[in-house]
Amino acid sequence: MEDVSNLHSQPREKATSGWINGLIGVLIFSGSLPATRVAVMEFDPVFLTVARASIAGVLALCLLVLFKEKRPTRHQLLPLIIVAMGVVVGFPLLTALALQYVTSAHSIVFIGLLPLATAVFGVVRGGERPRPAFWLFSVLGSLLVSGYAVSQGLTASPQGDMLMLLAVLACGLGYAEGAKLSRTLGGWQVISWALVLALPVMALLSAWRAPVSFAGISTPAWFSLGYVSLFSMLIGFVFWYRGLAQGGIAAVGQLQLLQPFFGLALAAGLLHEQVSLGMLAVTVAVILCVAGARKFSK
Repeated sequence: MEDVSNLHSQPREKATSGWINGLIGVLIFSGSLPATRVAVMEFDPVFLTVARASIAGVLALCLLVLFKEKRPTRHQLLPLIIVAMGVVVGFPLLTALALQYVTSAHSIVFIGLLPLATAVFGVVRGGERPRPAFWLFSVLGSLLVSGYAVSQGLTASPQGDMLMLLAVLACGLGYAEGAKLSRTLGGWQVISWALVLALPVMALLSAWRAPVSFAGISTPAWFSLGYVSLFSMLIGFVFWYRGLAQGGIAAVGQLQLLQPFFGLALAAGLLHEQVSLGMLAVTVAVILCVAGARKFSK
């Protein structure tokens, strides 16, 4: 007869594994906006979006062929299209456009809204039902982040801020849909098939939007393109979707509240952008919200 203690420990171990995988994903994603900020200074935002998706799509196709993965079923195609529209096209394009108007440090603050958006879509699309206290911490964390953004003057760049809000909604839906699909298709398979589905269109657009000459592109811009293509578009999602599927979309999604902390550190260290004490104070506060949300996630 199987040990009852083992039966109870298995869900806890799975949840812990989900949080670890989710944290690795967040660490990888934290470099996305600073890298995009560097790249968009020299690359057209639309070209940057389609190029990163094309590069990641080719790599994903190679992985799927190498491991001889089965094709998605017919009923999995629509969710994959939603994932592709949300995280392959929507979020990268909208953030690249937004970063023409705002700094990466300012845009990272909006990432604090992603956990709430992901949790809401997790309920709508994933059928999850977190406890009321979870929503309290989730909303509080999002209010802290968005409230700080408002205090800095959202009217300074309404275009950039609106684009970032739309990006958050697109990304939250893509995260929730991908996490739900990961339970049956697998984490890395979901993002890989989504990239492959988008590849034909992305490749054609890359050729169309490519600059006449790449001679003037600096090394940092090339490295940034490589980062957002390989890590932000593919590797990060391998850990992220696995973490969401293992630990719960709404629960593990709260780790995104930590992303501003890591992103702001990168923005200050690599781009020499100013990071105020207010930003750091908000980050500390949302870390406490993550801890509270995790405790009441189920």
